[in-house]
Amino acid sequence: MERVTLRIPKQQIEEVERMVDTGEFPNRSEAIRSAVREMINEQESHDDGKRRSWAKV
Repeated sequence: MERVTLRIPKQQIEEVERMVDTGEFPNRSEAIRSAVREMINEQESHDDGKRRSWAKV
């Protein structure tokens, strides 16, 4: 695996921490890996050219 450094708004990381604290994920890294897998799977399922835009400005 490769290490990636990213910045996440405090409110979002607090939600990730809550999911770790409640046992939904073993740690923050796994929670974030799960979110990335979900994003990739959703993009792959939209092969008709109508891909969801993930970026929010």
